[in-house]
Amino acid sequence: MYRINKDTNNISRIEESTFGELGFKERQHLQEWIAKNPDVLSDGDDLLIIQKEFDGFNDTNERLDLLALNKKGDLVVIENKLDDTGRDVVWQALKYTSYCSTLSTSQILKVYQEYLDKHANGEDAKSNVMEFMEVEQDELLLNRNDQSIIFVANHYRKEVTSTVLWLLSHDINIKCFRATPYKMDSEVLLQIEQIIPLPETQQFMIDAKEKEKEERGKSAVVLASEAHLLKFWRALKSEMQSQGFSYVDNVTPNAYYDFGFRKDKGRFAMVIGRHAMRVELYFGRDEEKVLFDAMFERKDELESTFHGELVWERLDGKKASRIKHDMPQERSDEMLKWASSDEADTQRIEWFIKEIDAFYKAASPILAKANN
Repeated sequence: MYRINKDTNNISRIEESTFGELGFKERQHLQEWIAKNPDVLSDGDDLLIIQKEFDGFNDTNERLDLLALNKKGDLVVIENKLDDTGRDVVWQALKYTSYCSTLSTSQILKVYQEYLDKHANGEDAKSNVMEFMEVEQDELLLNRNDQSIIFVANHYRKEVTSTVLWLLSHDINIKCFRATPYKMDSEVLLQIEQIIPLPETQQFMIDAKEKEKEERGKSAVVLASEAHLLKFWRALKSEMQSQGFSYVDNVTPNAYYDFGFRKDKGRFAMVIGRHAMRVELYFGRDEEKVLFDAMFERKDELESTFHGELVWERLDGKKASRIKHDMPQERSDEMLKWASSDEADTQRIEWFIKEIDAFYKAASPILAKANN
């Protein structure tokens, strides 16, 4: 990593260090940083931390570092190691993941509620999860797909990376992030980057595995709606790139009902809702509504530059808030009736691209002011 000096038009190396040299501890520091900022492990797939030091396994005293949910409601096991992974980290994570695989929705909510009671003044677990996943109460079903594993460490041993790559080739959802501290004068900087699989090759690997399954006559065990969502967002991303829009270049499509990208402390997204399609600016962590209120102060400025009607949802009592623009109801009803037809998908993609581009261009300057 280098520091740019504009005055001299030159660069200078920033000294790479280790957590041990700087006096940082695994649980006291690295684990807390991730628990408070799970988005550092996000490549478009947001995470909700639901427990630290989880030890709720029968007949064992073992405990995993962090337990999280992704937007699909699937469990994610996060294991942190400071300067060296050691030899057994993969085996440990696989054990923990197997233990977690049997947890039911009610058990997961109980685990999360215990975490909230201890660390977040007793917020309601079920409400938080529904808000995070953007689902209704009767749709809440957790841990119904395979679990995921995330490793975070400064140095990975060869036996660890070799095993991880083998697991990836056998459809185990597993990722490795490298956490590197840097020392610059009196400041300490932290860089966290995904190294396995590389973000730019991740989609290629997914496509290659699907093609391999097809050739072998094996069908993926996914719901038809999930398969359609994944196909739809991939097609949308491809079309955006062909039109010269780079908003989602670094975002991996998933089988979710929303697809978006981060900007400052907000997230612009395209959403297929239960009753209408929409584009939105979503603030996932705005408990005091500081960002939303700062945007609302500039409501007239935003609405004068955007061509459509905006709905301002402060969502009092919740962590999140949003500003959204819905597709007109009559057209949205027609689109939803068409379900998964190619004609409907083409028109959905056209609408999303046009509206997200217009909404982003109108809202991003206001967001920059709000962040300041």
